[in-house]
Amino acid sequence: MKISREWLQTYFDTPLPPAEVLADALTFHAFEIESVEADVLDVKVTPNRGHDCLSYRGIAKEISAILSLPITPRALEAWDQMQQFTLTMPVSVHIAEPELCPRYVAWTIKGVKVGPSPEWLVKRLAAMGQQSINNVVDATNYVMFNTGQPLHAFDAGKLKKGSKDDYAIEVRKAHDAEKLLALDNKEYTLKDSMLVIVDAHAGVPVGIAGVKGGMPAGITEETQDVIIESANFNGASVRKTAQALKLRTDASQRFEQALSPELPAIGIRSAAKLILELAGGELSAFSDSYPKPQEKWSVSVSLEKINRVLGTSLNISDVEDIFKRLGFSYTVQGQVLTVEPPFERLDLKIPEDLVEEVGRIHGYENVAGVEMPAQKIKPEINANYASAEKLREELVSRGYSEVFTSVFSEKGERAVANKVDGDRPFLRSALEPGLKDAYERNVRNKDLLGLDEVRLFEIGTVWTGGKEEIRLAMADKKGVEEEPLAPSEVGAYDQLPTSATERYKTFSRYPFIVRDIALWVPFDSAQGKPAVSSDQVLEIIRRAAGDLAVRCAKFDEFKKGDKQSYAFRLVFQSMDRTLMDEDANSRMESVYAAVRDNAWEVR
Repeated sequence: MKISREWLQTYFDTPLPPAEVLADALTFHAFEIESVEADVLDVKVTPNRGHDCLSYRGIAKEISAILSLPITPRALEAWDQMQQFTLTMPVSVHIAEPELCPRYVAWTIKGVKVGPSPEWLVKRLAAMGQQSINNVVDATNYVMFNTGQPLHAFDAGKLKKGSKDDYAIEVRKAHDAEKLLALDNKEYTLKDSMLVIVDAHAGVPVGIAGVKGGMPAGITEETQDVIIESANFNGASVRKTAQALKLRTDASQRFEQALSPELPAIGIRSAAKLILELAGGELSAFSDSYPKPQEKWSVSVSLEKINRVLGTSLNISDVEDIFKRLGFSYTVQGQVLTVEPPFERLDLKIPEDLVEEVGRIHGYENVAGVEMPAQKIKPEINANYASAEKLREELVSRGYSEVFTSVFSEKGERAVANKVDGDRPFLRSALEPGLKDAYERNVRNKDLLGLDEVRLFEIGTVWTGGKEEIRLAMADKKGVEEEPLAPSEVGAYDQLPTSATERYKTFSRYPFIVRDIALWVPFDSAQGKPAVSSDQVLEIIRRAAGDLAVRCAKFDEFKKGDKQSYAFRLVFQSMDRTLMDEDANSRMESVYAAVRDNAWEVR
């Protein structure tokens, strides 16, 4: 998630340190930082913290705890306006699938004036990579990034009123093949496993729950009354829907992390307050369907366990200080601390979770290093692994290269229940087809690889005869051979060599062009050798060929009378485009010129 330092500063009265310092603080105590550009941090929030830290509110709490900077109280104030309002324009909510929608809050605001957003809001959304739409929609997006709670605003005027001049929203599963024109102006065909938001009086969907709103109730400049949605949806359901529709949004990304059903209250309060400030209007009907509120829980851990796991010598006051900085409610009985986690910290369930909190805020760099204890038990040798390693050593020494081909196949004995490839729905029953295909592909590239002959092998699992088996297959110009992997006689892993690989070089995905050149150089009969060596000639050719020559190698030489013949093969390739014949020809002209400059003769 992108975090603007300027936006983050709104949570603190004390000036924040530079963005680079904030990046270091988060890196060593919480999350990896992808980049820092123009005072915007790209924070890689880990999956276990997506429920609270895909928001400025969550990151601000982290910075507060790590740097011991108090958050200004107004930044987290509740703005308690959730009371019974007059029943003008009442709105009712019916949740048909409470397991998939634990909570749905709707709040009506009458008489808004939709228009452009103020510059500060446009700037902050731009820092998140978001384009401003209008003040109402921007307010819901801003609050989502700020609190972590996704919201949506419906145009109440586009919903159908009931007999009591009321509005009704239903949360149900879609009918199979039901359609919705979404706000991205694309029509989506829904399945009966997907959750939708429905205008209950009209019986038609107006949004895909947790993913995308619909055009039928979209906000426009003519909108006068809005209904704000702040709900909690099942993360797995949202993920499957977004994946099936190929429609992953900022909202779905957050719901997929399993948000607390307590968060919609904070989100809707913040959104209503901001919309009133930006677009005016009057708060009206309010509805909160929350059949099964989130239960509070507690987690206990002893000081002895904290110090034993971390290898520290902290005292009770040290741990209390950390819990206070994290905003935890806790009690102490002797040497045991019991924490009642904040409602959004769904990751704090067991004592080890609290130990981790203490360790990361205290700073792992402050934990003294100790040597690992000596291994008393000799590790068991995995016969298959040892056998495979021994074969790899032997085959590589014979000029073979190892490849890994797909375990999926067009046919086989065992079908895959969760297909990842519609063209290959079976597990392979042999290595031979995949290895043969890999061999044929590599043969076409042997000049680029600088090989006279391609030799490949694969050690892999096959499923045949009702069982799983590890096999070895080898491919060369004689064909493909395959056999079961025989158990190894290797007694210990330390007898096997370590890899000599030093670095990896990226290969180009663009085709290459091959050119050959043969030339005569003088033969010094008195010295009994050519006047110039092939290596010297090759170096001159390589320089003349330029950067596009990815490989230059000699492939033939012979003596005839007072002349020595050398033949070289040049391979041209680009990392960013497909070369044309003209590219190779111009490089070869440079090579020919270099040959002539040295008084050699092109054959």
